[in-house]
Amino acid sequence: MHSALKTSEDRMKKTIASLKDDLASIRTGRASAALFDKIRVDYYGEKSPLNQVANISIPEARLIVIQPWDRAMIGEIEKAIRTSELSLNPSNDGKVIRISIPPLTEERRKELAKQAKNLAEQSRVAVRNIRRDGNEELKKAQKNGELTEDEEAKAETELQNLTDKYIKEINHILEEKEKEIMEV
Repeated sequence: MHSALKTSEDRMKKTIASLKDDLASIRTGRASAALFDKIRVDYYGEKSPLNQVANISIPEARLIVIQPWDRAMIGEIEKAIRTSELSLNPSNDGKVIRISIPPLTEERRKELAKQAKNLAEQSRVAVRNIRRDGNEELKKAQKNGELTEDEEAKAETELQNLTDKYIKEINHILEEKEKEIMEV
């Protein structure tokens, strides 16, 4: 396998991983600790990920309980959640923060599905750009005599197959997320 193919496949895998991360932070009607992956809390002057300053548990399908390791952090954590894009309303009893996940409205579901589609489309574009870069690298290699014309053509076909495989995977991931979002 030519190095251009290897590099392209690695970059495509990273694109898929990035898409999964981005989609995990889109809220569905179900409680999920992944919702808080992008939330940072001011912890003694440092912006720390929420899951590094508190325990996040899901005792019920629509309830999230956040227990700070340091009780003094409760106000900071609550503020970080209120000011996030999640539109959640946390409440605390001095020890833990409880967040009830309200069911999504039809309109909000459609917005979130659209957001997921946009992320998937950006990933498809990224995969196609990776293919283009890979093809340019293969053409250079052929020009420099590292590959014969036949080897270059074969490698380009393999690169196209990789592209098709990862675009299919992106479509599958999007389909699953849309199902999750539209589930009542």
